[in-house]
Amino acid sequence: PHMRAFHFSWLGFFIAFFIWFAIAPLLSEIKLTLGLSKKEIWTSSIVGVGGTIFMRFLLGPFCDKVGPRVLFTSVLCFASIPTACTGLVSNATNLAVLRLFIGFAGGTFVMC
Repeated sequence: PHMRAFHFSWLGFFIAFFIWFAIAPLLSEIKLTLGLSKKEIWTSSIVGVGGTIFMRFLLGPFCDKVGPRVLFTSVLCFASIPTACTGLVSNATNLAVLRLFIGFAGGTFVMC
């Protein structure tokens, strides 16, 4: 049982990092395709980090009440939806909102 918990933990963190950093290598292509400025790209990055900070404050008390396994699974499932919708982005506002919701995956570090 201990090894199973260990392996599920690293697999969960791998998925969290994959979700959290999936859009970063694509930003140069997104910038060219959508005609975004450097300021709009930076704004989307800041919004993503802001979402992570917000979730860390929110998930701390919930982790005590509900438990880390339920929250970890819920956050990963929730954050996978906007990650899958990355291809639907059509302007800077959509990118910022998408990165906000993807940034929620960074809240999984609370469950350690």
